Amino acid sequence: MIVPSAFTAETGAAHWEVLIRARAIENLCYIIAPNQGGFHINGRKTFGHSMIVDPWGVILDCYKTGAGFVSREIDVERLQKVRASFPVLEHRHFFCK
Repeated sequence: MIVPSAFTAETGAAHWEVLIRARAIENLCYIIAPNQGGFHINGRKTFGHSMIVDPWGVILDCYKTGAGFVSREIDVERLQKVRASFPVLEHRHFFCK
């Protein structure tokens, strides 16, 4: 899942990491989260800290600020193992009228 953002410096410092890690955990997937970082011409400062997070919520790579990128190979076996430990789809129910 890709979650591009432009969190401000203030809200990013308070919430960015925990929200991205939560998205990975609750969706049992890898998250690629590019986030603008630096000073903008209008005076706004964005947080940066683009990251890749695994389905367990572990940050695999993070680029704090400035121009750059993060990169990581996706471990499909890890993804399958994490999903197998949380078989949530087996417990879904469909209600039709």
